[in-house]
Amino acid sequence: MNKVFKALADPTRRQVLALLKDGPLTAGELAEHFDVSKPTMSAHFTVLREADLIESSKNGKSVVYCLKLSVLEEALAGFAELLGIQAKAPKGAQRAGPVFSTEKGKR
Repeated sequence: MNKVFKALADPTRRQVLALLKDGPLTAGELAEHFDVSKPTMSAHFTVLREADLIESSKNGKSVVYCLKLSVLEEALAGFAELLGIQAKAPKGAQRAGPVFSTEKGKR
């Protein structure tokens, strides 16, 4: 869990995850969104891979990254459990993501 939260601590890495939520992207496609050097982007990708938040595959000369959302969900659920917070869906809403509550019946 520590590696996940270390990875999430950086705004660039959080933005990479947000970009990948809609589907796989190449390293070049991701890098277009940031004003940083290739080595810096590579370092961000390494931190995200080591946290198991993304996976990479080769497609010809390109490296394609995709989000491993289940790992993020597990880390957040584990952290919520550590704090004694229960995840639940709001009344009458379809579950789009967890809503955390420390009291029964409250968000």
